[in-house]
Amino acid sequence: MSRVAIHTLGCKLNYSESSTIVRQLESNGFTKVDFTEESDIYIINTCSVTDNADKKCRTTVKAVLKQNPEAYVVVIGCYAQLKPKEISEIPGVDMVLGAAEKFNMIEHLHSLQKEEKAIVFNKNIKETQEFVPAFSYGDRTRSFLKVQDGCDYFCSFCTIPLARGKSRNASVAETVAKAKEVAATNIKEVVITGVNIGDFGADQDYAETLYDLLLELDKVEGIERYRISSIEPNLLTNEIIDFVSASDKFVPHFHIPLQSGDDEILLKMRRKYLSELYADRIARIKKRMPNSCIGVDVIVGFPGETEEHFLNTYNFLNELDISYLHVFPYSERNNTTAKKMEGKVLKADKMERAKRLRILSEKKKRYFYETQLGKSMQVLWEEERQGDNMQGFSENYVRFEAPYDSTKVNTIEILNFDQINESGLAKASLKEHLQ
Repeated sequence: MSRVAIHTLGCKLNYSESSTIVRQLESNGFTKVDFTEESDIYIINTCSVTDNADKKCRTTVKAVLKQNPEAYVVVIGCYAQLKPKEISEIPGVDMVLGAAEKFNMIEHLHSLQKEEKAIVFNKNIKETQEFVPAFSYGDRTRSFLKVQDGCDYFCSFCTIPLARGKSRNASVAETVAKAKEVAATNIKEVVITGVNIGDFGADQDYAETLYDLLLELDKVEGIERYRISSIEPNLLTNEIIDFVSASDKFVPHFHIPLQSGDDEILLKMRRKYLSELYADRIARIKKRMPNSCIGVDVIVGFPGETEEHFLNTYNFLNELDISYLHVFPYSERNNTTAKKMEGKVLKADKMERAKRLRILSEKKKRYFYETQLGKSMQVLWEEERQGDNMQGFSENYVRFEAPYDSTKVNTIEILNFDQINESGLAKASLKEHLQ
């Protein structure tokens, strides 16, 4: 029986798709093994958001061939769609599958004998119309449920529309059916994910929205809680915010990309909002859910960003009631408008600005944690070990740490948040064990 191992680079969406692809292969007689073990076929699911992700693909190919020089190596994902020829020339790669082909892998595997020249199946992204539902299971404690794919926004720095195609999704009924499959497992928490989940329903002739989907997911029995992944501020409606605030299952945690706090830069980025709307969304969330956690994506060093533009972003974020930042130094991508823009920012300046925002992020996170001290929280313990410790997250994304106990994995405990440890994580005393 042939063995298969998969390695996932990038986002939660990739994890949901990787897990689904492996389950497809298992149903066709393959046996899943860990990526660190010797395998007959290795699949690398790539990302292409940053240059670093591209380089990781090459490094990963070299690593698996050291484990088994005769292994069949397949590369899929965003990088495979954008640069199939480049990947096909990496020594040791046997097959490259684009966005439309990755879920049909079993049809392309005529044998597991290494190819003299890599086989490439890569349609033009405009031909990628189908939505393939997916969810992760068995890889992590939480499940990532894919509810949407593709993006109709063409932000000037982003290649995702070129890698994944137009925005598309299944119907609410079909998506709920997939959630019920997750509910039939022992999963306690589901993370709703996609490329631009707020655009759910944009490709359909009938009127269904993300709000409609959330209402129906809330009714699914067997799932303890849902977490909404990244959602665009202009698509985060009042009704969604108000719904989450009243729901027993949807947790008070939002991740809302900003990218820049300067309106001039936002316009150059071709974002769909300005800073005033973003601040309004934060204020609405905090008014309805004072203890909510809010994460923010920020890009520094975008072409034309001066020190004044950066300070506008820094000061804007400093004044917002947010909980943490994900900071990305701008990286140039082929076939994007931003690559042609004037005013390139020196790498040293990008790194220095990123450092300042990461320090601000640590301060924001610490302050948020301090506001939560003394509160009772429901913590889901994760499977992954951190040395001798285990970690878990509360509803509002406070990260807890405790000595590892295998009996607690994938269980929810009600804990009293007693103190912040030397690593900046939460320590607690048990109030009640739920499940």
